[in-house]
Amino acid sequence: MAAPSQKALLESVPTSLFIGGDWRPAEGGATLDVHDPATGRVLTQVADGSPADGLAALDAAVAAQADWARVPPRDRGELLRAAYEKLTERAEEFALLMTLEMGKPLAEARGEVTYGAEFFRWFSEEAVRIHGRYAVAPNGATRLVTMKQPVGPTLMITPWNFPLAMGTRKIGPALAAGCTMVVKPAHETPLSMLALAQLLDDLGLPKGVLNVVTTSHSGAVMEPLIRDPRVRKLTFTGSTPVGKKLVEQSSEQLLRLSMELGGNAPFVVFEDADVDAAVQGAMLAKMRNIGEACTAANRFFVHTSVAEEFASKFAAAMGALTVGKGTVKGIDVGPLITAKARDGVDELVQDAVAKGARALTGGAPVAGKGFFYAPTVLTDVPAGARCMTEEIFGPVAPICTFTTEADAIAKANATEYGLVGYVFTKDLSRAIRVAEALEFGMVGINQGIVSNPAAPFGGVKHSGFGREGGFEGIEEYLETKYVGIAL
Repeated sequence: MAAPSQKALLESVPTSLFIGGDWRPAEGGATLDVHDPATGRVLTQVADGSPADGLAALDAAVAAQADWARVPPRDRGELLRAAYEKLTERAEEFALLMTLEMGKPLAEARGEVTYGAEFFRWFSEEAVRIHGRYAVAPNGATRLVTMKQPVGPTLMITPWNFPLAMGTRKIGPALAAGCTMVVKPAHETPLSMLALAQLLDDLGLPKGVLNVVTTSHSGAVMEPLIRDPRVRKLTFTGSTPVGKKLVEQSSEQLLRLSMELGGNAPFVVFEDADVDAAVQGAMLAKMRNIGEACTAANRFFVHTSVAEEFASKFAAAMGALTVGKGTVKGIDVGPLITAKARDGVDELVQDAVAKGARALTGGAPVAGKGFFYAPTVLTDVPAGARCMTEEIFGPVAPICTFTTEADAIAKANATEYGLVGYVFTKDLSRAIRVAEALEFGMVGINQGIVSNPAAPFGGVKHSGFGREGGFEGIEEYLETKYVGIAL
């Protein structure tokens, strides 16, 4: 289906809070601006929810929980399947909306719609596969029945960088498991979530099952809900510092938690790797979502014997990318989300250069309107450069070298984060050894993208805990109950 004009699309998206199945203004009529990062102009205004609005949303979720949990699994699955089909049918609309509010090129936005919709399809199939078990106690006197039940009302905080897919990745398993929700999307990119809520409402999702509160006062709105004894789970995708604060708040009610936090992904190229394939993988791992992804390759470790070839080819590929407004045909790289984000990326680049790094391409913001940064490749990056320890979240690739397998593993693991690592080698035995040695929740071997709705997504160490997607994804929304039956 072709997308409507930008004006018509923006006018079609709800701008109110979605609470208890109704669209309503924020308390006092407060609103917040939604900006186009490619121009800085205001796209529209949405409701700016208050703590009272957040409480009303939780009230609605709690009121709907018992009835939603009783809905047959097949019916929950069929609704998710219908949502997958409708989202796929309206892919152009959602892609354009995402590009307008977040900045990613339309081609990437279309890819996110496909990826995001797949979570609805995957969990539509998982809804009818929630299993328990039956066993005979060792002494034979008791029967042991184990059942899975929905966790209950869930708080969801989603990020701005994947405004649709990070929502479907949480909403899909929650709906499949029988949980109700309060969703707080990022204030920079609320439109995709509001449009998704409208889609689910149009498909007949019962009132109160999904509630969406947009707000620029995230802490003030969410903290009282996190501390509310009626909440049973919190799931968050975002930065590690914010995640730590949420974990601390959640300890009061001992909430079930899913924390998908920051990353500092290593990209390791061994001497036997296919260099051209490694460059292609590096482009995917670095430039997906303009580099604004927790899975983005953040540190490149290349064997000394192929480092010059890899750096030269990588810089040529990065330098050939076209930077501009994501709605324009042929654009490869859109703007960063805010001026602050762009300036933060530049600070990391200038720090590395001041400490001895060389920019083979890029190395500066793009002049003009919007928050653009030139795709950048740095070589001779010292270990003390900030970009080697801090998450870049932009189109910048710092390259270092290594000499041995043990050296590569040690450098890759030298981070507090542990989300994903990438390895390029033709040696299968080495691939297995290195994958086992890397301290990350996910590892890509000879590929630059690991995200897949059928696979468990998540990290270790300061990258969080819990898994989204795969068979494991629905377990995050289920509690295990044991019933002992005496004979």
